[in-house]
Amino acid sequence: MRVMLALGGNAMTNADGRARPEDQIAAAEVAMDAVAELLEHEAEVVLTHGNGPQVGNLLVKNELAASVVPPVPLDWCGAQTQATLGFVLMNALEASLAARGLTRQLATVVTRTRVDPDDPGFTRPTKPIGRFLPEEQARVLMEHGETWEDRGEKGWRRMVASPEPLEILDAPAVLALIEAGFVVVANGGGGIPVVREDGRLRGVEAVIDKDLGAALLAQVVGADTLVVATDVPHAVLAYGTPDAQPIGRVPVSKMREYATEGHFASGSMGPKVDAVCRFVETTGHRGVITSLSNILDAVTSETGTVVLPD
Repeated sequence: MRVMLALGGNAMTNADGRARPEDQIAAAEVAMDAVAELLEHEAEVVLTHGNGPQVGNLLVKNELAASVVPPVPLDWCGAQTQATLGFVLMNALEASLAARGLTRQLATVVTRTRVDPDDPGFTRPTKPIGRFLPEEQARVLMEHGETWEDRGEKGWRRMVASPEPLEILDAPAVLALIEAGFVVVANGGGGIPVVREDGRLRGVEAVIDKDLGAALLAQVVGADTLVVATDVPHAVLAYGTPDAQPIGRVPVSKMREYATEGHFASGSMGPKVDAVCRFVETTGHRGVITSLSNILDAVTSETGTVVLPD
């Protein structure tokens, strides 16, 4: 069985959300123990991950140094975090495999994802990223071409496009490595967003939703199962109310109905549900939303929210 496993960016921080190097390494060790267990059960695993906290750290460095050096663009931030997190994940997974007496070839592919230069998000950026700043600090960054928005009492916040992922340009490299027996980390943070203009590619200031990127990569690599790992064991109906109810096995059409009814928050569970539904609708295979600690059971049994073809 080929499993596409999407780790949230917060899976690479500690319980308090801190993302110091030592916090990220420790969190990666926990996550890769679960992956090593999957590999021990002879599953093929392809990994992708979020990078929100890590890009956030780079943005803070941009802000602090903006009066001295030009800010690093978002596509560069994506590339840097893909490489760094891939390195950390590979080290942690190699150690977890060695503890089980296993060896695997590991590789990270710094991955570009093509988006439409005419995506409406570029005209009206709606994705908030980074921390809140006072107006005078935000103005310095706006002078470098960034878009910031006044968010009231909290201050100003940067707004960027979140375009639809259309094509994973480096998928052939990922597939070649998988077929050669490698465990591959790819398309981190949804991929580095690029556009093709006049026959050339260039990076753009945008953030691709990592779950939608995972769904697209899962299709391309022929995954049998897409597992979106989060911090809860199930998606939940009426979350936060006395009527809250975990979702187990569910047809994809019913899951879409729940989403239309507004059960899943747009900034958290909503994209995960959309990604899993897209994968199921496109491939006819199953998708799972569950916690990292349930990964093995999610693949081998029916743990978590299991979305099935109609």
